[in-house]
Amino acid sequence: MMMYILAVPAAYQILAILASLRRLFFRERLTGYAPAVSFLKPVRGADPYFYEAIESHAQLNYAGEFEILFGVMSPNDTAIPYIQRLIAAYPNHRIRLVQIHTVRPNGKVGALIDLYREASHPVIVINDSDIKVMPDYLTKIVAPLENPQIGLVTCLYRAAGASFAGWFEGLGVDTDFAPSTLVAQFVGVDEFALGSTLAMRRQDLDRIGGLEPISSYIADDYQLGHRIHQLGLKCHLAEPTVDTHLGAETFRDAWQHQVRWARTIRACRGGGYMGLPATFATLWAVVAMLAGNVTAGLALLGVRMLLALISSVFVLKARTGLPMLLLVPLRDLFAVAVWIAGIAGHRVYWRDFAMSLDGEGRIVQSIHSGGTSSATIRQP
Repeated sequence: MMMYILAVPAAYQILAILASLRRLFFRERLTGYAPAVSFLKPVRGADPYFYEAIESHAQLNYAGEFEILFGVMSPNDTAIPYIQRLIAAYPNHRIRLVQIHTVRPNGKVGALIDLYREASHPVIVINDSDIKVMPDYLTKIVAPLENPQIGLVTCLYRAAGASFAGWFEGLGVDTDFAPSTLVAQFVGVDEFALGSTLAMRRQDLDRIGGLEPISSYIADDYQLGHRIHQLGLKCHLAEPTVDTHLGAETFRDAWQHQVRWARTIRACRGGGYMGLPATFATLWAVVAMLAGNVTAGLALLGVRMLLALISSVFVLKARTGLPMLLLVPLRDLFAVAVWIAGIAGHRVYWRDFAMSLDGEGRIVQSIHSGGTSSATIRQP
């Protein structure tokens, strides 16, 4: 009986290895397609890597025109001096700082609504403020949009941390989340979107009603992909891998971030979420060894570690380092605990906000605490 149980996570790990190996040989077809692009970048605060991230966008090697629009809610935002420095350093680029006035339950989408109103070009690219890109990034993420059957382009990301807790959290991105995305692509799923990159045609975004319909959802990236897919268009995983930094300073921060992610996934794809334990190779390897099937358990754990190595070192070329990979089993068991915590509950934490979600992932209450004051946004 145990061997049949182990066959399921083993099959998933092997499928993920195949999907990862396939990714190693993937190259985007380039035809010179280079429409004008508007980057929309909502910003709130600046971490130590912020300027490096935003400057990488000004250093893009792209044949067409592009503009970069940064949106800030507060005139005292600590990111503003860095954005002004970028504008001064690249006077020949169209880079603008936009004051945000639209308030929505999802503050990021509220900022995007204002930025979208200011955007000039027919292709829209949204990515998080801490994303660092390579010079050919824009060329490669825009190229697939030449195909009229593709409506949204996204890409993988590799994670670094500002602390050991951040690196530990990022280990899951590099060795678990990225392979799961590649498996989805490998088996033909074409409805996914990652906040690291969301590239789309303006006309398609207008067809789904713009950004307003997703302004109350916590998973705005998933909602964009889902709604564009409903137009009969595919979501495409492009060749580039971008860099991001996870800001968790403590394991409590990492825990809250992961539980937020888990509860968001549960709200978006409840059936898929409940089926995730079938992919928990380390958990089932431990169960097998405790049940006396040591050889089978070690074999499953070996396959899991092989996938972690291929995904992190060869596919993502992550900066995690080989010694950190030895913590993959511990990180996997941490993920099991997160999954359990994500089964129930509707409260999540995002930056300085405590949010309550409904069953579909809409933000119904958002409380911001700072000092002795608090503000609450309620969604009817």
